[in-house]
Amino acid sequence: MFKIARTNIATPFTQDSPEEANHELLRQLCISEDWTADLESGIVSLGPHSMAMHGVSQSECGLLNLLRCYETHDQLRILELFEQAATNSSSFCYSSTIQPKSALRQPVFCIGESAGLDGRQSGRFIGVFLYPRFKLDPRVHLVGHQ
Repeated sequence: MFKIARTNIATPFTQDSPEEANHELLRQLCISEDWTADLESGIVSLGPHSMAMHGVSQSECGLLNLLRCYETHDQLRILELFEQAATNSSSFCYSSTIQPKSALRQPVFCIGESAGLDGRQSGRFIGVFLYPRFKLDPRVHLVGHQ
């Protein structure tokens, strides 16, 4: 799944979500972790779980380092999605699978927003990775619909 929604983002990013009623259920079903990216420097900042899942050794890395562990057929589409979101303030999402150093593949969902593209400040992404609490056999491939 690869989606991008054009929005007229008039409010700044917030760290707290007003919908916390299902937070426990979310924690039971998946691991979630915030991430950010500075479009001027090209640096993506990850938390410890995302670092391990994406196979990077430092919390700050480049976008291409992040993309290397995704399914090969998804990498270009995800890069195009980021490029599109970097040109206009947008909300976006994608899903893929990654193969960490373990033998099992991990589904991953990414939801994010881009902002600050008006020239008054450097652009940035803010988002969350969601990792369902299950893994996939490397021989089994998911069939997806857009």
